[in-house]
Amino acid sequence: MNKEFNEIRPQVSEGEINDMIEKVARFIAERHLAPAGILFLESVRPLHGIGSQAMFFILPFAEIIFDSRKYQQFAIMIENEENLKKLVNRIDELDEELSRDRRKASRLQSQRRKAQFKAFIHRIIKPKKAE
Repeated sequence: MNKEFNEIRPQVSEGEINDMIEKVARFIAERHLAPAGILFLESVRPLHGIGSQAMFFILPFAEIIFDSRKYQQFAIMIENEENLKKLVNRIDELDEELSRDRRKASRLQSQRRKAQFKAFIHRIIKPKKAE
């Protein structure tokens, strides 16, 4: 029985796991959901085995929405607690990178607005030239 199960169970390589971790982490971080995602993953980490089996339980319904093979690979990925730790760390790293970029863009936009305002005020209160 175990041999038959292993034959139908999709195999997941380390490269595929890393790709899935990257995609999920980027999806969460780009939508500004990193704190909520990390909190959720950390709170359910002790139940990762049960969660993985629950994903297999609802597989017939999930196939309607998701690609069956990718869904099963994700369920296999979260069986391993180390993969969940990698996912949390990657979400945190991406959130930090994206936040740094957003802060830099915001700072530049603020400086641009200040310069435009100063130029506007300077045009209004232009010193009269002595003739």
